[in-house]
Formats: sequence, C-alpha cells, structure tokens
Amino acid sequence: MGYKLRLYQQEAVDAGVSFLTGKAKHNGIEVLPTGSGKSLVIANIAKALAESVIIFQPTKEILEQNYAKLISYGFNAGIYSASKNRKQVSNITYATIGSVINKAELFRNFRYIIVDECHLVNPKSGMYNEFIRETEGGKVLGLTATPYRLTTDGFGGSILKFLTRTRPRIFRELIYYVQNGQLFQEGYLSKLQYTVKEGFDRSQVTLNSTGADYDDQSMRKYYQFVNFPGQIAQAIKQLLERRRNILVFTRFIEESEYLVGQIPNSAIVTGKTPKRERERVIKGFRAGEIKVVCNVGVLTTGFDYPELETIVLARPTMSLALYYQMIGRGIRPHLQKEYAEIVDLCGNVKLFGPVEKLKIQDGGNGKWFVSSGGRRLTNIYYGERR
Repeated sequence: MGYKLRLYQQEAVDAGVSFLTGKAKHNGIEVLPTGSGKSLVIANIAKALAESVIIFQPTKEILEQNYAKLISYGFNAGIYSASKNRKQVSNITYATIGSVINKAELFRNFRYIIVDECHLVNPKSGMYNEFIRETEGGKVLGLTATPYRLTTDGFGGSILKFLTRTRPRIFRELIYYVQNGQLFQEGYLSKLQYTVKEGFDRSQVTLNSTGADYDDQSMRKYYQFVNFPGQIAQAIKQLLERRRNILVFTRFIEESEYLVGQIPNSAIVTGKTPKRERERVIKGFRAGEIKVVCNVGVLTTGFDYPELETIVLARPTMSLALYYQMIGRGIRPHLQKEYAEIVDLCGNVKLFGPVEKLKIQDGGNGKWFVSSGGRRLTNIYYGERR
C-alpha cells in the first residue's frame, strides 16, 4: 500500500479500534496534532473495524482530499455528498453532515460514527447532535488537533473548555493523545522560527460581546489610526527579499485587497471567492507563480502545502484554535524547507506561546486542559464577566 504507520499512528489506531469495539457506552476523542497523519489514522481505524462506519468530514473540500487519500492507501469507500452528486452508502462511507442530516434512517444500522475535526460539534444542539440522536446509539469517536470549544456561562463570561469538560458534552473520555512537542522533537513536523514584531497595542481595541475576541469596529478604528495595512505591506515586502512564498492571514477583506494592490505576484482568497478562482490561486501559489496569498478566514484548515515556508499573522486573535490552525499551515516538513518562519504582527505568540510548547495535561480525575510553558490556556475565563 506504500505506507507504514508510525508508532504513534499505530497506537492511535489500536486505541480507537479497542474503544469502539469495547464495552464502554460513552463516546471518546483522540487528539492528534496538525500534520500527524490524522486521515491515515482514521482510514486504518475504519478498515480494522470491519463493520459499517460513517466518517464525517467538516467540509466538502476536506472530504474530497481525505477520500482521495484513503483510496490512495488501497482502501475502498463510498461518498455521500450532495455537492459531489454522489450518494453511496458503503461499509465505509465518507460524508458531510449537511448531506445526511435528513437521511439518518440510511445509517441506523451503522455501529460506528467517526467525526473528524470534532471540536466543531455543538454539544447543545445542531446537526451532529441531531444525527447522533437519530441513529439511535451508534458509538462515536471524534478526532481533532484542537480539543476545546468556547462556551458561555450566561453571565457575560466566555470559557474555553476542553471537549470532555463541556456541559452538556458529546465526548466523555480522552482515549489517546500525542503531544505537539513529541512530533517536533522526532522530526515529523517542520522546525519553526518566530519573528515577533512589537508595537501592536491590544489595549486600544475592545472585546466583542462574548468577551472571547475583538470587536470589528474598534479594530478598524485602530487599524486606520496606526495605518496597520501599510505596516503589513512593508513587512511582506521585506520578507519577499529572502523568502520564497508567504501566506498572510488578515482580519478583513479590505486589508487583503489593499495588500494585493501593493504587492506584485500576490492574490486574495476569501469566503466569497468563487471555487474556480480559489483553485487557480492555490495552483499558482503551489507552482511559485504567485508569491503571496492573502486570505480571510479560508485557508485555516484543510490547506496542505508542505513547501510553505512563511506565515504572516496579520490579525490579532484570542482564539487558541484559530492561532493553532493558522500556524498549522506551515508545520508540515519538506526537503526544500529548512524551517517555517512565523511572522507575528499582533502579539499572538506572546499570548499563546510557541505551538511546540502547547501541552495536554490532566488536572486529576480526567479534568484535562491545555497549557503552554506551564501557563493554562483552557478552562479559564476570557474577557470580563459582566
């Protein structure tokens, strides 16, 4: 089949199969960092189960990508996706939740449900919740690199909670995890070099109504006051003197549009970009014809480009998941890449620390949390309780 599982991958597969086929009645999660080969782990769990399993992917683009990977491994599977005009119910079925939410009866005999990017599952309501209830007892295994979810307490406070600690909760038990630091140390992830630009004053922007991130109006006002788009453009031009390719994350579409107007061989991708144009930009980026891609909330997940060597964080965030996902686009190793450079213009690294130091810890009695350099990042309040 052209591959051999790494030790931690085999451990993750064994843990997943043992849990799903075991006597436990509750659902579980596995935590595997970005770049760890999660799609390969999922494929091998599904094959080893030898019974009907539905595998949920968060978007049709990621479904296409991971389904293609599974087929390349020599496995057989079906796709149930309205956007792909394919409605195949097979022993292993890849699906998006939107395509099957009204077709739960087709999967009532499925014993197992695997949810990729399971941090997206709302434990209180939503399509995943409804599907799991409608399929009447299919055992669920979730996988994610970011095992936490923002919740509110009803008093104006927001808490980033580990998935096994939300109330209500879908996932009760953490059955397997591998630390970020281990994969960096073993050479499975690219070396990272952080370049932190000082001067962005977070005290000048206000929090939004959830207290978990920044308010758009105050951000725009501050950006205009300090000419932040101009600062981003200057930083990118300097980087182009020594770096081959650059992926830029901005907060607003108008920033990215401004940057494309200032920087040769650059392009923009947003949620409004037509699929064909997005594909053209990404193809040109991979080919080296486009040197800089400015994007707004699009290429945070599912964009695999191991040759990517520079990421510019041109947006401040209080979201640990977003921070990790942005940097995660650059952590896949490649022979032509000595390291990935993370250029932070907004104080994100100071807030969260290097991703190599993110660590899953047990506070006792299964009270898991994520820390960085000994500082707790989850299960704490964000903003002010009002």
